[in-house]
Amino acid sequence: MTDNQKIHPLHDVEAPQQHPSAPLVPRNSSKSDDHQQHQPLPMPNHPIRNSKPPKKRRSCCCKFFCWIFSILIILIIAIGIAIGILFLAFRPKIPKYSVDELRVTQFNVSDNNSLSVTFNLTITARNPNKKIGIDYRGGSHISAWYNDTKLCEGSLPKFYQGHKNVTVLSIPLNGQTQNATGLRDSLTQQFTQVGSVPLNLKVKQPVRIKFGKLKIFKINFRVRCRIVVDSLNTNNSIRIRSSSCKFRFKL
Repeated sequence: MTDNQKIHPLHDVEAPQQHPSAPLVPRNSSKSDDHQQHQPLPMPNHPIRNSKPPKKRRSCCCKFFCWIFSILIILIIAIGIAIGILFLAFRPKIPKYSVDELRVTQFNVSDNNSLSVTFNLTITARNPNKKIGIDYRGGSHISAWYNDTKLCEGSLPKFYQGHKNVTVLSIPLNGQTQNATGLRDSLTQQFTQVGSVPLNLKVKQPVRIKFGKLKIFKINFRVRCRIVVDSLNTNNSIRIRSSSCKFRFKL
């Protein structure tokens, strides 16, 4: 070999082959078009919804009535507890009343057809309680009736009835009935057919109950007595054939 011999480079089979890269932007498109193609699409704006609806504020009127109702419930519970304690401590019993005697001092029909009536009642009041006193106040009213006609009326005296006490009261009743013709005929027929007269006594008595040293507010005793007498003649001994009384009280 001579010095003039030329050396040609051989192709390396193991070398990675290089391929011409394709242009990133087409020839007929601009860069701005390429930027718009690769720009992310805008997300749609949806309204944000809360998981729970907001609570409505209660009106002042509703709060006021709720407050009043709560106070009433507390007061009722407190009163019930107080009454229960008083009942357990004092064991209250209902007072008892009976009509023992009735005397007729006047039962006359005048010339102007009016009936004048005067009764004298003897009533026994019993207080069976060991720790409770009864203070009978003024403003009481008692009346005697025959059917729907009021014959006479009066009042009970003021007094204090202590524990386990029995008090006998003598009470005068006076009254006058106008146009007594029908009443007189009805009484005459009653005596003829039955031989007795039914009378009703109605009593309203304000009292204050005393639990030990504590006096509660004023209440009204209401007593209804039904008695049957053998006659209504004046100045005679009138016998009471039957007598029954019912008691209730009202605040």
